[in-house]
Amino acid sequence: MTIARVPQKHYPKAEIGRRGMALGLDFLGVWLISSLLRSNNSGIQFVQILVFVISWLVLRVLVVYNNQGQSLGRWAFDLKVLEVEDGQIVGRIPELLALVKRETIIGVGALFISIALGNISANPTAILLVLPLAIDCGVAFYDQQMRQALHDRYARTTIVSSRRGYSLDIKIKRIVDKIQRNVRR
Repeated sequence: MTIARVPQKHYPKAEIGRRGMALGLDFLGVWLISSLLRSNNSGIQFVQILVFVISWLVLRVLVVYNNQGQSLGRWAFDLKVLEVEDGQIVGRIPELLALVKRETIIGVGALFISIALGNISANPTAILLVLPLAIDCGVAFYDQQMRQALHDRYARTTIVSSRRGYSLDIKIKRIVDKIQRNVRR
């Protein structure tokens, strides 16, 4: 009897741009919900922060856990989150605790951006609150093998392309191409 090595299933790497757009779409949805509770006072809005945190965890943890690794943004751009084990992508959705770890790190960065957006007119230095998320996600640019950001490495996850989704980026490209063709005529 011989032991045959089963080749690992190939998971295509997700492009950084698509990952950014998916994160942006998720952030926009959560930020709009939390902005409804913003008062006219400048400074930190504690109710808004609480709603942001709860909405973030629901959208980025519970929805992902129950929807084959896809949040609204990842579904729109054909992406999903998978578990990484010993440097290899495992074809399963991460456990709930791994998703909570991952989304807590990225959620803090997103929360800082939300606070910066609310206070940028009163305090232009609030733009510096973008740095934690930029550093966290910027690491993925330099990881040529797995394209993992810091939060992915900590939670042992990665983002891969999926066949299941809305393909928003492809649909937008088709619309732009059609508009360009009509303008040339």
